[in-house]
Amino acid sequence: MARRGEVDVLLVELGSTEGLRVAEEALRDSLRRAGARVAVARARPPGEVRTLMLTDLAWAYAARRAAQELLAQARGERAPPLIYSTVTAALLWPAPGAIRFDATAAANRPGRHGLWQRPLERRRLRQAPLLLPSSAGALREAVAAMGGADPARTLVLPAPIATSATKPAERDIAAITYGANPHKKGLDRVLEAWARVRRPDERLAIAGVSAETLRASGLTLPAEGVDVLGLLPHAAYGALLRRARVFVCAPRREDYGLAQLEALAAGCQLVTTPAPGAYVALELARELDPRLVGEDLGAALRTALDTPAAGYPARAAALIEPFTARAVDRVVAEELLPRLVGDIANPENPHGH
Repeated sequence: MARRGEVDVLLVELGSTEGLRVAEEALRDSLRRAGARVAVARARPPGEVRTLMLTDLAWAYAARRAAQELLAQARGERAPPLIYSTVTAALLWPAPGAIRFDATAAANRPGRHGLWQRPLERRRLRQAPLLLPSSAGALREAVAAMGGADPARTLVLPAPIATSATKPAERDIAAITYGANPHKKGLDRVLEAWARVRRPDERLAIAGVSAETLRASGLTLPAEGVDVLGLLPHAAYGALLRRARVFVCAPRREDYGLAQLEALAAGCQLVTTPAPGAYVALELARELDPRLVGEDLGAALRTALDTPAAGYPARAAALIEPFTARAVDRVVAEELLPRLVGDIANPENPHGH
């Protein structure tokens, strides 16, 4: 076990998307800054399958194997506390642990897509010694899925956003969007609005997805005014955000909205349609400038580009403070680690082997 005040923590990461990998690495770093000694196992990506049910099953098995490897390496009379990143990672767990999540299968796997996941999820959420939703909205979804929850077993732990003191010399990109999972992100709606309202000297940058993927998804790119940048290193993507005037999106569902929060942190105006899900940036966008939130994406875009609200970046910086690494570090050090330690010290703790 850890020495001189350190705490061992076992972190089971899923890493199934770029955004999730960024959030998992941020949690890992925050735990270490708080004095924890963190052992990490990331699920090995399974092969492609045809349905969401099979996709979740393949990733759940991969996460189970990762957790088994961590537990086999752990020494001592009791295994250190486990944290599973996402409900999917915990579905087939070999041992109970805290579950960090931004959405539940009950919310984002409707109908046949979640036939086996939803009932097992309810059991895991009830068995977990600690639930770590990334937002109040995610917590509400979990409570609804379980039919109630003990507040002593819950702690809202946001995924921290990167901030930078570097200011761009010029915001020379009119608009930017993040297009991973094009259908869920509503990229078709963004492209339609952009083609309708853009001016000849304005360009839209699309990050997070390749032109090949867009074509395979059936999207037709406008002949002019769009640059598809593909997958970018996180630092390069952040540099682009600092050059953009507007971040535009039209999600069909938003589980958390890390890309939108990062855009606000970089000084972009957020233009978005409303969407179901926790979507923590939605209320922030409405508070910052309600003109930029609505179903008419084209009109909101022109408003942002032509008549931006005064002081928007400074007000955004104040609103996103609870989501910064500094704020999340306080939650991890002052609340998460003490609760994990208390859990593992409890003689009735379900981690014990």
